[in-house]
Amino acid sequence: MTLGNIQHMVIFNLHAGKDTQEAEQFLTSSAEELAAIPGVEEFRVLRQVSVKTDFDYGFSMVFANQAAYDAYNIHPIHTQYVAERWMKEVSRFQEIDFAAFE
Repeated sequence: MTLGNIQHMVIFNLHAGKDTQEAEQFLTSSAEELAAIPGVEEFRVLRQVSVKTDFDYGFSMVFANQAAYDAYNIHPIHTQYVAERWMKEVSRFQEIDFAAFE
């Protein structure tokens, strides 16, 4: 088996809380910024509906391969976003990355 595309997911909570105007603004602007980075496919903003976890939101995106994922991680838009938005507005998170078997 070979590994195919990469599914990158992050679940998180915001300092602004859940279902606030500030949270909505963060989700909307984050989607616009991150989805525009080359290599990002199928960007989705997710809302937690399960009582089995205490994370409120999630982002999910797909990369064609490891090279596309690596390029995303060092892309200037991503690194600036992490430093200026993510680190200040996200209170806690868990990141998960899976490669699909093909």
